[in-house]
Amino acid sequence: MTFSELNIHPRLLDAIAQSGYTEPTAIQEESIPHILNGNDMLGSAQTGTGKTAAFALPIIQRLQDSTNAGQKKQARALILAPTRELAVQIKDSFTMYAKYSSIKTTTVYGGVPKRRQIQAIKRGVDVIIATPGRLLDLMNMNILKLDTIEYYVLDEADRMLDMGFIDDVKAITSAITSAHQTMLFSATLPKAITDLSKALLVNPVRVEVAKDNTPLETIHQSIYYIKNTDKTALLGELLTQDTVTSALVFVRTKQGANRLTKVLNEMGIKADAIHGNKTQAQRQQSLNNFKQKKTKILVATDVASRGIDIDALSHVINYDLPETPETYLHRIGRTARAGRLGSSISFCSPEERHLVKSIQNHISMKIPVESHPRFKQPKGEEKRVNPYQSSQKIVEQPWKKHKKSKHHRNRTKQTKSYKKYQRVHAA
Repeated sequence: MTFSELNIHPRLLDAIAQSGYTEPTAIQEESIPHILNGNDMLGSAQTGTGKTAAFALPIIQRLQDSTNAGQKKQARALILAPTRELAVQIKDSFTMYAKYSSIKTTTVYGGVPKRRQIQAIKRGVDVIIATPGRLLDLMNMNILKLDTIEYYVLDEADRMLDMGFIDDVKAITSAITSAHQTMLFSATLPKAITDLSKALLVNPVRVEVAKDNTPLETIHQSIYYIKNTDKTALLGELLTQDTVTSALVFVRTKQGANRLTKVLNEMGIKADAIHGNKTQAQRQQSLNNFKQKKTKILVATDVASRGIDIDALSHVINYDLPETPETYLHRIGRTARAGRLGSSISFCSPEERHLVKSIQNHISMKIPVESHPRFKQPKGEEKRVNPYQSSQKIVEQPWKKHKKSKHHRNRTKQTKSYKKYQRVHAA
């Protein structure tokens, strides 16, 4: 199928062609007709499958069809995103697709001064792409009202709930008093998302392109069982391989991201860090350097990585394993985009064994184990490679390592018998 067969306007088709798309992805092919028809939608597709274009293209077309020339623009479409990076990514997509139309778009997010955002809204825009916190700030300042919204999108809704935005989402939704079309897109569809969809959507069409919570088949996954103190040295070895053209390295904390980035640069491996303690300008600069291949390695935390959209990312490396299987899927979904192949490498220290078992049970497959001649697996780790064979007996029954000898048990029995003899004769 082609985009023209989806009843997309010629001017939009020109913009699509210039963006590099030749034919619609599965989520686009199934979603665009329903959105053009005005249906509410619950959409699920794996990361990197073109969800943004799936709602951006029909929204731009419908806005353009009903634009009144000469009137001051009012916000008619609202897209909520969990992070600043994702908001910027969505805005770039809208700008690219709307280049041959009169549609104006702006972003609203925290971490930067409000002044420019307020000025853009007062000048008039058609589309607002916002994070929940800053949007509520502007609403409370009476800068922005949502009574003209016709199209309402919640993107990456699962992540939005993970980050604790549920109350903000409810407050924003209640402020949209006009009749509107609602679209909820999510990489996964856990119960919390389906419950939210029942509250927000009216007779929605459900589009689920990929099986929920299934890793991409185009990703080669592997895992190294390794001591925590050997992780950095092993990472340095792997990153110097020719097959690693670009890598996104996930760590658990902001401090850990800074430390690892410093060490990698000392090794001669050009790396940069992206996390919540950096300003928006710093984070965007790091991301731009990575996209332009000025930096080969980007070290990131989970929250900061949302919105990183790089088609040609060769590797995702879990330096620290994530706490939940869902986060693991989000991470590895950063590679193998747009039909390309990719690789995911995970490091597992003895303290993280339980996380591996949880991930492998969740994705219903065993992650292949790799080894490096310079780095030995922690003692006994080979017994724990099988995720379906519990390692709790080894960990939770330490007394089995210290069984009392037969001689000691006999002496104990003799002592108890003697004490009983003393009590009887003393009486």
